[in-house]
Amino acid sequence: MISPKHFYQWLNEVQVDFFSGVPDSLLKDICAYITENTPRDRNIIAANEGNAVALAAGYHMATNKIPMVYMQNSGLGNAVNPLLSLADKKVYSIPVLLLIGWRGEPGVKDEPQHITQGEVTLDMLKAMNIRYEILSDNEQDGELQVKHAISELRKTSEPYAIVVKKGTFSKYLTAETDKDEFLPSREEVIQQVVSTLSSKDIVVSTTGKTSRELFECRTTLGQPHHTDFLTVGSMGHTNQIALAIALSKPSKRVFCLDGDGALLMHMGSMAIIGSLAPPNFIHIVINNGAHESVGGQPTVSFNIDIPKIAIANGYKQALQVRSMAELNDELSTVSQQSCPMLIEVKVKVGSRSNLGRPTVNPIDNKRAFMKNLEQ
Repeated sequence: MISPKHFYQWLNEVQVDFFSGVPDSLLKDICAYITENTPRDRNIIAANEGNAVALAAGYHMATNKIPMVYMQNSGLGNAVNPLLSLADKKVYSIPVLLLIGWRGEPGVKDEPQHITQGEVTLDMLKAMNIRYEILSDNEQDGELQVKHAISELRKTSEPYAIVVKKGTFSKYLTAETDKDEFLPSREEVIQQVVSTLSSKDIVVSTTGKTSRELFECRTTLGQPHHTDFLTVGSMGHTNQIALAIALSKPSKRVFCLDGDGALLMHMGSMAIIGSLAPPNFIHIVINNGAHESVGGQPTVSFNIDIPKIAIANGYKQALQVRSMAELNDELSTVSQQSCPMLIEVKVKVGSRSNLGRPTVNPIDNKRAFMKNLEQ
């Protein structure tokens, strides 16, 4: 395995000192090391991967240095546009080192949402004419690969990718951060929301642990899963799925369980929700200030006023709560006159160590959900 410290040192030796991206579970150890050892303005955890490429381009033009952008391979979709219309050698020819976690690598067991992405990752890079190499887990070989990548970047002035397999980086233990133990957990919030729902209400939940906890909550209560759509992938798009359902099924209340990282990724979606103003849309943003499902790297969500942003985008009502009692009070007052409504719930980071995954596959979830909507 490669030590995150050594990898970081190799980058510093070749004057790579600017980093941006969206964290990935396969890169969480190197991302954690970068976060703890780099000034905040030189390691920007971006709203989405496309933004990270743009940040890297700006840094290169300002300094003539090579920046690094890190992402999960699913983030390539967000990055395609600036990679091809900004950094490409036929446009502005900007050298960017891409560090890409290879989820769904063929032959390696993974979740359904990563399988096809893993199969086409290398083909996507080839189609974009982005040269790449797969990082060795041998430190001597890995160091040579990094140096070769930087040499190619300087020679060609175009993006170059290093693809990272599962288990390539060794563990890096981060320093303990202050935790607000008085805040509720995400799972407690989900349980509280579920307890207020009727059998006619619809829930659309965001990717990661939110959907996993919703599924287990229903199972524990002995409730069916057909009223819930679990968005296992497509980070940042859950609220638009929920919006279309709310518009198409005006007689049903639609609860969108969103996350702070997901909301930040495509925040423009709030303007669409506000402009269409469905009176049956309840947007619950569970905010722990972190990309918890992929390593716990921080988001900027604790530094912004999400309810004010919602109001500015046309939501009828928006507020923040920090306790279960406050959440219960607000859920009990939801009405058509207050929707679209946003409730931001501040929660602490963390989940149960024995948290499972949905035992229903995505296609069966979709079919049962659609059948329920027909009724």
